Amino acid sequence: MSGPGFLLIVVAFAFLYFVLIRPQKKRQLQSRQMLDTIKVGDEVVTAAGIYGRVAELMEDDIMVDIAPQVRVRVARRAIGAVIPPAEALEEPEEQVQEEPPAADNGR
Repeated sequence: MSGPGFLLIVVAFAFLYFVLIRPQKKRQLQSRQMLDTIKVGDEVVTAAGIYGRVAELMEDDIMVDIAPQVRVRVARRAIGAVIPPAEALEEPEEQVQEEPPAADNGR
């Protein structure tokens, strides 16, 4: 193989590694860590978009309360995210300014 052609292939593989493979492995590691740290009482959202609170942890599944007296079994890998506690998400309420009443202009 010629020198410049081989160098081009090496550069292309290095580019693909840093743009595609490395970020994907980082996301997989973060996802695995998130799934390993889930505990009873955490609020979660599934990959399907169902919100609920973790009621019980099993080896490969999680029991999630999605409504009063409604508990579903969800595969652990189907948990999309853990929702942070509400206190951390609270933002100050915006002040809504009322517009002054429109002038009548003598009509």
